[in-house]
Amino acid sequence: MSYGKRPRKNSAWRVIGAMVGQFRRAAGMSQQRLADELNLSVDQIASIEQGRRPLSLRLARDMDPLLRTSQTLEVAVAEVPQAERYPLFAQDYMEEEPQALSLMSYQNQVVPGLLQIEEYARAVFNQVYPALRQDEMEERVRDRLVRMKVFDRAPSPPNMTYIIEESILRRPIGGRAVLHRQVQHLRSMAELPFVTIQIMPTECEFHAGLDGTMVLLETPAHEHLAYIEGQRVSVLVDDPDEVSLLQQKYGMLRSQALTPEESKRLLDDLLGER
Repeated sequence: MSYGKRPRKNSAWRVIGAMVGQFRRAAGMSQQRLADELNLSVDQIASIEQGRRPLSLRLARDMDPLLRTSQTLEVAVAEVPQAERYPLFAQDYMEEEPQALSLMSYQNQVVPGLLQIEEYARAVFNQVYPALRQDEMEERVRDRLVRMKVFDRAPSPPNMTYIIEESILRRPIGGRAVLHRQVQHLRSMAELPFVTIQIMPTECEFHAGLDGTMVLLETPAHEHLAYIEGQRVSVLVDDPDEVSLLQQKYGMLRSQALTPEESKRLLDDLLGER
């Protein structure tokens, strides 16, 4: 399948990576020596210098004294636009999400990012493989929480529709207590006037979403886009024909899932409140 995709802008991480390489050479250090000083691998240093791996704020603070660059790298990282703080494969979507007029999401593995509580998000990132450094994981969690500012956006948040597989609500990511608090949060979010949550029951015989997850969004210019994400790869689709097909599939999913009121009752059952 061929998708229309916008060309990616030059990443700030490429610029910062080039700065790291320049400062390292000026300091007379090899990639191996810098890696040893920071307890990293040479591949990690090379990835940072090539702009393929974002430089975390904590790592920038550790590099500055080693490279005798005052706070140059720390300041550069702090000034990176929010959308570019996310993994490279997700940045196209992250540029669009904050100003979207509507968001429609189908998820089959974990609770959608905008609906995650902090504990659940940390548990999700704790299971990333290869494992993230502790500071990288905490930065990912902070960035996820920053995304939630969209709920307080003025003059109004986007209209949001979520279809969530029932199996997600039974998978104890982070443990049973975290899952319980996460389900409580979903139940609370389901009462917001601009949020609709529908559960896809596991026993459903017909399923239009077996190809995987998707997010459909409408931009302020009324352009309709679709975001599809897999194993560390993603694509933001802007081809009208392809987006239309995914919208039709999403419409079928909504008809197959529990209604919003039935979904609230299922959440209540899972919480033991009925």
